[in-house]
Amino acid sequence: MLSTLLYSVAAPLAAHPGLLNTARKTSFWNDLWQKFGTMFVGIAAFLAVVGLILFLADRAPKRSRDVWQLIAFVAPGLILLGIGLIYPALRTGYQAFTDGKDNFVGVDNFVWIFTSGEMLVSLLNTLIWVLCVPFFATAIGLTYAVFIDKSRGEKALKSLVFMPMAISFVGAGIIWSFMYAYRSKGFAQTGLLNQILVWIGLEPVQFLNTPPWNTFFLIVVLIWIQTGFAMVVLSASIKAIPTEQVEAARLDGASGWQVFRNVTIPGIRGSLVVVITTISIATLKVFDIVKTMTSGNNKTSVIALDMYDQAFRFGEVGHGAALALILFIMVLPVVIYNVRVMRKQREIR
Repeated sequence: MLSTLLYSVAAPLAAHPGLLNTARKTSFWNDLWQKFGTMFVGIAAFLAVVGLILFLADRAPKRSRDVWQLIAFVAPGLILLGIGLIYPALRTGYQAFTDGKDNFVGVDNFVWIFTSGEMLVSLLNTLIWVLCVPFFATAIGLTYAVFIDKSRGEKALKSLVFMPMAISFVGAGIIWSFMYAYRSKGFAQTGLLNQILVWIGLEPVQFLNTPPWNTFFLIVVLIWIQTGFAMVVLSASIKAIPTEQVEAARLDGASGWQVFRNVTIPGIRGSLVVVITTISIATLKVFDIVKTMTSGNNKTSVIALDMYDQAFRFGEVGHGAALALILFIMVLPVVIYNVRVMRKQREIR
């Protein structure tokens, strides 16, 4: 009976493929209209809420109108901040001490992290990333900014270095995967770096399969991306240094290195802190590059990738929350240091 019913439905579609194509097109347009309808309803609801807030704030009593207007404009942001940031953070902190099913397990998740060989490799890799990427990206960006300052073709040269910033981490990972691509000896190489090695008489190298060097080859990708950011910020800071200071140092007989060390560096110290802080936080959260290029294989995993895998691939929510908490603790000192430096600068001003 069931087979007869299925045949009666499938036979006309098989005999007339146009009917199937028409049905697919109709389904596509229906889905499209539903999505647009949902979008318009959301926009209308947002405008209605904003309009209601403005109306109530305008109708507030004159004596306390300023207070009510302040509450009306700040409250929605605070509510969204609580729902989207504060509550998830508190929930994650709680889950770090459970097995993911609200069963309290104490510090078992952290004991597992610091006794598991794979997790210790991830922690070490994350530390290597944080030590290498901010230092080299900032150093290269600063060097580039100093040497091309007020030079001919400065804008074009800056654009070339800044272009990788416009590429997503996933896109950069795919690009460099092609750069590192490996094929056995005797086959035509598709990776640029291995082709160069073959041209100079060397054997091709499995860049992404040989620990611990594969981690450093992944680090190169993020340095390539972040150097443009460091260069732009530091170049703007260098241009903001008063010309009188530089000229006075040169009149006193200071060499180029002495001017750089005693005038340029102190003048851009605040920007250096911001750049290093920003790149450090981005490095601690790195996920896309490792996921795209190696998926954490061959001892290239980092904390952010393990956090995702444990929570969403393996269903170990407690382990994932514990890794997220460790990542937060690693970011916290960087943020605190940045805040202190900014406060000192404000006091000096």
